[in-house]
Amino acid sequence: MKIINIYEAKSQFSKLLAQVQQGQEITIAKNGQPIADLKPHQPKPNQAVKQAFGSMKGQFNYRDSVLVGIDKDVQTLFYGRTKGR
Repeated sequence: MKIINIYEAKSQFSKLLAQVQQGQEITIAKNGQPIADLKPHQPKPNQAVKQAFGSMKGQFNYRDSVLVGIDKDVQTLFYGRTKGR
């Protein structure tokens, strides 16, 4: 691992990024003390959970009366399409 001081890092930042892009790791130091590491980016695993439509069916309780008189499209989302629609 290569260690450089802040001044050198500032003046050669583009060159350092090119080295990192090639897989090299570089430590930036201030007064001889490491303060940061430049290394190739490692994407984090996607933590987003994809929910299938309808996968939460039965997990919510509500009174049907709260849906009376609201938009027909919203009612369709809750009850599904009825025959003839």
